[in-house]
Amino acid sequence: MSANNPPDSPDSADAELKASLVALRNEHRELDAEIARIDAAPTDDELLIRRLKKRKLFLKDQIASIENRLDPDEYA
Repeated sequence: MSANNPPDSPDSADAELKASLVALRNEHRELDAEIARIDAAPTDDELLIRRLKKRKLFLKDQIASIENRLDPDEYA
């Protein structure tokens, strides 16, 4: 952290949210690739696929939440 951005500053909070957003997007993309790989190969592990898709949906919701915090609608 620089002296210009104390840990509780809005810029610091935005930087943390942006870092979280990048990490969530990466995990979401990796899950998408893993689901596609599992779907392409014959498997009976429907439970694993459901768990991965559920995690992917959770990540999507978290991404949307952070995006809304970083760039809220003016009319909301």
